[in-house]
Amino acid sequence: MKKTLTTLMICLAFGTTWACTNFLAGKNATVDGSTLISYAADSYKLYGFLKYQPAADHPAGTYREIYDWDTGKHLGRIPEVAHTYSVVGNMNEHQLTIGETTYGGREELHDSTGIMDYGSLIYVALQRCKTAREAISCIVELANTYGYCSDGESFSIGDPNEVWVMDLIGKGPDEKGIVWVARRVPDDCICAHANQARITTIDFRDKQNCLYAPDVIKFARKKGYFEGKDKDFSFCDAYNPLDFSGAYVCEARVWSFFRHLADDMDQYLPYVMGQNQDHMPLFVKPNRKVSAQDFKDLMRDQYEGTPLDITHAPAAGPWHSKLRYGSLGFKLDGKQYWWPRPTATQQTGWSFVAQMRGYATPQTGIFWFGVDDAATNVYVPMYSNITRVPQCFAEGNGDLLHYSETSAFWTFNAVANFAYSKYDAMGADIRRTQMEWENKFNEQVEQNDGKIRNMSAEEAGKWLTEYSCTQAEAVTAAWRKLGQYLLVKYLDGQQKPERDGRFDATPEGIPTKVLRPTYPEEDLRQYAPGVAHE
Repeated sequence: MKKTLTTLMICLAFGTTWACTNFLAGKNATVDGSTLISYAADSYKLYGFLKYQPAADHPAGTYREIYDWDTGKHLGRIPEVAHTYSVVGNMNEHQLTIGETTYGGREELHDSTGIMDYGSLIYVALQRCKTAREAISCIVELANTYGYCSDGESFSIGDPNEVWVMDLIGKGPDEKGIVWVARRVPDDCICAHANQARITTIDFRDKQNCLYAPDVIKFARKKGYFEGKDKDFSFCDAYNPLDFSGAYVCEARVWSFFRHLADDMDQYLPYVMGQNQDHMPLFVKPNRKVSAQDFKDLMRDQYEGTPLDITHAPAAGPWHSKLRYGSLGFKLDGKQYWWPRPTATQQTGWSFVAQMRGYATPQTGIFWFGVDDAATNVYVPMYSNITRVPQCFAEGNGDLLHYSETSAFWTFNAVANFAYSKYDAMGADIRRTQMEWENKFNEQVEQNDGKIRNMSAEEAGKWLTEYSCTQAEAVTAAWRKLGQYLLVKYLDGQQKPERDGRFDATPEGIPTKVLRPTYPEEDLRQYAPGVAHE
C-alpha cells in the first residue's frame, strides 16, 4: 500500500531524540566467519568510557540494585544469581554481545512502575547468559517478572554462532511486562536498525528463527492497533507506525548501510525520503563478504554521495561541516523541517564494533571500542577476556562537566571539535591518521592470535589485557599530538604547507608561506550583496 508520509511530518513529538544505530552480520556473511554487531551510544548526556564488570559468585539471598541507565535513578532490586560472567562494555566473556536503539513507539504503552529499564535488561542479561537465545529468554523473563519502564526498544543480540534482532515494547501501566518479537538474521545476511522498529510479519511456523510473545497479536487487537488476519500482522506497523521522521531521520541510516553492501537498494530512496510506506527488507544478502573494518568504516557514514549528504548542503557552509545547530528538526512559517541524521554524529558518547570469533583459540572476541564521533575516532581492540580497562577509557576519569587530560573522550573531542570548523581539510588529515592506526591494529590482531594460541586461558587473558591497555593509551597519546599538529597547521583558519611530512620552512624556522584558502565561488556570490564594492 502506497501512502504519502508528508502529511505526517508534524505528528512526532518534537522532544523525541533519535539516538543510536546498530549493524549486524551473520557468520556466513563475513570474511572470517565472525558474527558482527555495531552500536553507537548517541546522546549529548553520555560520557564515553568503557565499563568492566568482573565475574563474581554471589551468596544465596543476595540482591542486585537496579538503576536507570539513562538517569541513574534507583528503580528497585531483584534477586541475584549464584554466578555472573565478566563483561567488557557490551560483550561478555562468552562473546555474547547486546546493542540497542530506542524507537519509542506508542506513548500509552509506557509503564513508569516497572523496575527494569532497557539498559538494565542489557547488562543483567550479559552477566547471566552465554548465548543469544538465552539472552532473549532472560530479557523476556526479567521484563515480565519485574515490569518494564522504558519505551519501545530494538535490541541486537549476538554470539559467535547467531545474531538476532528483537523489537519489544511495554504494555502500559495496567499490565506488567512486554510484547515482543525476535528474528534470527540468516547466517548469510546483514541487518540494521536505527530508532525505528523494523520487524514486520511473523513466521509462526519457523520456531527456530522466529520467536515472539504469545499475546503479541492479541494485545494489539485489544488496544485497537490491528484488525486484520494474523498472517498479515506487522509488529512495527502496530506498535511503531512509520511517519515522515521515522523514514527520513531513522530508516535512512539503515538504507545507507544496505546500499554500501547490497545491490538495488536505491529503489528504496523514495521510501527514506518519506514518499511511500514500502518497507525495506529486514535483512539482505551482501554482494561481498564483509569485515569488522567494513563495519567500522560504515559507522562513519554521513550519506556521502547521496541526496542526504550531510557534508554537502547549504547548512554545511564552505568547509563542508557536519554540524547542525539546535534540534534535528525546526519549524519555519508553520512547516516542520528535518535535517538528515547520519550514522556518524557529533553527540556519540562511545561506539563499538563487536567481532564475535568462534574460531579463535583460546576463544576471544574483540570489542572494537571508540569514543566520540565515529567519523573522527579510532576503534581500539579490547579483547573479551581482559581483566581491566585502560586509564584513558576508565570510568571516573573525567565526566561531561570535568575535563581530564588523560581521558580519551576529552582528547578525541578536542580534535573533532576543532576540525568541525574546517571539516573538509582537517577531516582528511584525521582520516589518514585514523586509518594508519586501524590498519596497524588489524595486522596486530592476526599476530596476536598466533602468540596466544598455545597459552592457557589465564595466560592469554593477562597478555591481551596488557596489549589492549597499552594500545588504547598509545592511540590516545597520538591523538593528543594530532590535535597539536592540527592547531599549528590550521592556526587562525589559515594553512601552513608541508613537504615530505614536515612543515615547509626557511632555514631560520619560519614558514615559507601561509596559504589563505578563500570561500568557494558559490559562497562568495551569496556573501557579495552584503560586502562593499567599487
